[in-house]
Amino acid sequence: MLATQTCRRRRGLFFLSNQRLHCFIQGACAVGQVFHVLYVVSGGGHRHLRETEVAVMAKLFESIGKLGLALAVGGGVVNSALFNVDAGHRAVIFDRFRGVQDAVVGEGTHFLIPWVQKPIIFDCRSRPRNVPVITGSKDLQNVNITLRILFRPVTAQLPRIFTSIGEDYDERVLPSITTEVLKAVVARFDAGELITQRELVSRQVSEDLTERASTFGLILDDVSLTHLTFGKEFTEAVEMKQVAQQEAERARFVVEKAEQQKQAAIISAEGDSQAALLIANSLMEAGDGLVELRKLEAAEDIAFQLSRSRNVTYLPPGQGTLLQLPQ
Repeated sequence: MLATQTCRRRRGLFFLSNQRLHCFIQGACAVGQVFHVLYVVSGGGHRHLRETEVAVMAKLFESIGKLGLALAVGGGVVNSALFNVDAGHRAVIFDRFRGVQDAVVGEGTHFLIPWVQKPIIFDCRSRPRNVPVITGSKDLQNVNITLRILFRPVTAQLPRIFTSIGEDYDERVLPSITTEVLKAVVARFDAGELITQRELVSRQVSEDLTERASTFGLILDDVSLTHLTFGKEFTEAVEMKQVAQQEAERARFVVEKAEQQKQAAIISAEGDSQAALLIANSLMEAGDGLVELRKLEAAEDIAFQLSRSRNVTYLPPGQGTLLQLPQ
């Protein structure tokens, strides 16, 4: 469409220049006629010009005007027989008598038959398009997906595309097939799988959509999932589930802590019981000797602690010690 507008714009500029040339020539003829009238009216000092010379000048200006008109008409015809195809574009020729021709015209300047033939320009470069779709997952959750597509037409199939679909083929084909393929693929996955297996979902959408678009003569260079969100209810349910899982983990930790404390208490009690049993067995075998030994050990420990204390003074028995006390 852009190349067609450029071609028409160039034609318009050429026609405008031809019209200016034609107006200039007509103005020159009018000036010649004015000079002729002034000569006839003035008389007197200008009578030295002969009437034959005036007639020759009038014929000369008339010839120039006809020549300019012929150039303008010829230029317009030549300009209408030319059209340009810009880089990255292709043209399809529509003939008023034979219809759309099968040959595809490449880049450059080409000839056509004016009025009989008309070029239709197609952009064959990759173009992006975003298609938003609202669909449902396998577990009946609403999913908002935006698919970004890079597409271009197959050059050899441009005549068929123009005949069966039209110039706005992307508006007529891409939204419908994208919606159909996305709904079919998303329905195979749960909401959680759409997040954890996003690469797999994108690959399946790309494969199915590329195969579907090829039947219409379109090539998909890239298919990407750029936006994926869920409904408000599902988002709130996910948040509540996360909170419940955290609370369950906290309760599990408390239970495990209590179990560990219980095991520690049992082990400590079993140790005390074993120790008491061993002491009882020793007393039965050794009599009071073990008790006396424990008393001596305790007395030794007490004496050691008292000897290190500054507030305790040891007075040996049987000796007189003079204490100087204040009176």
